[in-house]
Amino acid sequence: MERLYLDNAATTAMRPEVLEGMLPFLTTSYANPSSIHSSGQRVQRALSAARKHTAEAVGARPDEIVFTSGGSEADSLAIFGSMTGSFARAHFITSAIEHHAVLHAADALRARGHKVTVVPVDRDGLVSEDALKAALDGSPSVVSIMHGNNEIGTIQDIARLAALTHDYGGIFHTDAVQTVGHVPVDVRALGIDALSFSAHKFEGPKGVGALFVRKDVPLTPQIVGGGQEGGRRAGTENVPGIVGLSIALSLAVGDLHDTQSRVIALRESLITAILASIPESALNGSRTSRLPNNVNVRFAQIEGDTIVVGLDLAGIEISTGSACSSGSLDPSHVTQALGLEPAAARGSIRISLGRANTQADVDRVLLVLPPLVARLRGLAGALTVEGARGS
Repeated sequence: MERLYLDNAATTAMRPEVLEGMLPFLTTSYANPSSIHSSGQRVQRALSAARKHTAEAVGARPDEIVFTSGGSEADSLAIFGSMTGSFARAHFITSAIEHHAVLHAADALRARGHKVTVVPVDRDGLVSEDALKAALDGSPSVVSIMHGNNEIGTIQDIARLAALTHDYGGIFHTDAVQTVGHVPVDVRALGIDALSFSAHKFEGPKGVGALFVRKDVPLTPQIVGGGQEGGRRAGTENVPGIVGLSIALSLAVGDLHDTQSRVIALRESLITAILASIPESALNGSRTSRLPNNVNVRFAQIEGDTIVVGLDLAGIEISTGSACSSGSLDPSHVTQALGLEPAAARGSIRISLGRANTQADVDRVLLVLPPLVARLRGLAGALTVEGARGS
């Protein structure tokens, strides 16, 4: 039976149109875009066009886009790069459910002597205005709160949080790696200062991403050595990747309305059926303020990784959470931040749908998952009884 891929929050399959658009820059149009000869300037024009299309897709100006190696680098550049001038010793504020690219940056800032505050989230994974207001103390602050969570799928009210940050004179960055290409994203409407995204999350190539940074926000480069990207990120540009990013993003935004509504219907069908058919199951994250493709559920009396293995043996590929933390035996920091006990947090799985998935795929999961959970619970119970007899 053909394998069923349902781990699109980790990465997506590249669209054929994207590969086709990239190929000339991997073969014939390979010149350095900084070269002044005809071949170099031809590539430079393609790079400029990609920057323009990328900017248009998120409501930005072309000169506000900095291309990077991916979402993690974009996060780091936004956080460390914005700490300049009057923000050089800024108070850094973030949430308890951020991607490790942001949380590890917070650890590095703390080690350098910066004040760092991690604000809590509620049971649905939402940051309240009151929680953020309690952290903002009037000192220069850089705030980074993700738009859509990569594990539990909760979407924050970024516009309100950014407005509150600005009321206190701060700079606001959001990690939008999971939302760009999946929900409408307009940097002007959100009122943010910086936003990160990554091509491989919306059917583009791996190894390329971008940072939107508002024109009047100072940004100190973290990679030095050349004047590329307006002096904000040195290094010869990854032209094939950047072209691929711009094509993938344009396609995703063009398909957004139809894809979003169809994937939400699949998501709701899957969540409803799982909760109805499997006893002691529950949804992690907000039911309504949620990424279109995200299903994150937990099951009592069972470990999530055993479900992942069981489904994999049945040809269905999912995850327990962030791909960046796979292999860890510790419960997810995201599910624990919701207030779940470690045992409950470890019982969580993430199913992330993609543009190509269908109701038939949902039906296949529902055919395999309920009996698998029942069988694994039976095995766990038998082992518990056997252990009790042996003690």
